[in-house]
Amino acid sequence: MRMRRLGESGLFVSELCFGAMTFGGSEGIWGQVGKLGQDEADALVKAALDAGINFIDTANIYAAGRSEEILGQSLRNLGVARDDVVIATKVAAPMGEDQNRRGASRRHILSQCRASMARLGLGYIDLYQIHEFDPATPIEETLEALDTLVRAGDVRYVGLSNWAAWQIMKALGIGRARNLAPIISLQAYYTLVGRDIEREIMPMLASECVGLMVWSPLAGGYLTGKYADDGDSVGGRRTELDFPPIDRSRGSVLIPVLRDVAQKHGCSPAQVSIAWLLKQSAVSSVIIGAKRVEQLAENVRATEVQLDDSDMTELDAVSQLPIEYPGWLLNRPSDRNP
Repeated sequence: MRMRRLGESGLFVSELCFGAMTFGGSEGIWGQVGKLGQDEADALVKAALDAGINFIDTANIYAAGRSEEILGQSLRNLGVARDDVVIATKVAAPMGEDQNRRGASRRHILSQCRASMARLGLGYIDLYQIHEFDPATPIEETLEALDTLVRAGDVRYVGLSNWAAWQIMKALGIGRARNLAPIISLQAYYTLVGRDIEREIMPMLASECVGLMVWSPLAGGYLTGKYADDGDSVGGRRTELDFPPIDRSRGSVLIPVLRDVAQKHGCSPAQVSIAWLLKQSAVSSVIIGAKRVEQLAENVRATEVQLDDSDMTELDAVSQLPIEYPGWLLNRPSDRNP
């Protein structure tokens, strides 16, 4: 398991991050994502750590806090030393009906950070992320609240999740102008069948040296190859939760090529999909979740798949985004090019 710097920080994280979203669900959307109890969670956390993963991601909204509680208990049950793991969690999603129990306000961030620390049973959080953009709260207020947590020692680093490029750039500018705790990472959806962030977000991340954590690298199971070319499921999570959205007309062209590359390397389409992400220079860590130890082990083996240039060219060609303005203009030859 290779280690990578997270953005421009001095924090090193494993190239795969274990996602605890499957912990604690009972009904509704979280029951569809996963209903893992403490014993199952303990086994998965142990398997992740044994594989060399030092990075674990969760969020306060996952199973209404139960994911954090179960994860924290797993660390204690397994006797994991605090300094041996990097724990990330998130804030902003609704944690109640009241308008002040959601968003990225100073009040909500400070109260939820303490609540997450209590659920996790930890004295500090390594990476605290704003889960979604909050249009009702000034970015300045959000960044100053995060800075307060860093200065207090409750949080070591701060990041964002699911923000647009202009929003991230604005936050970076404000933070630098006011000398606030820097944003070191973005957590975003990125897959072979969903390469939208390549238009604006990835060039911005590269320019500003912000790390990228990828969520749902298998597009909610679609890239496991368990789905027929016409989109009908023959097993997998999408039978219960069809998320994230997929352009199946593009996916139907990609899947056969993905299977061919997998066959060439003697591995699974899922492993190829993760290996492709790990070859992207902007990617710091890929978040993998699992319901079974065997499933986790299979995804971890993606780190052993060595895609060659021809594989990357073939996968890129079949999955590339259609050119949109201003891309078709920016990519035109210029007399100023050397």
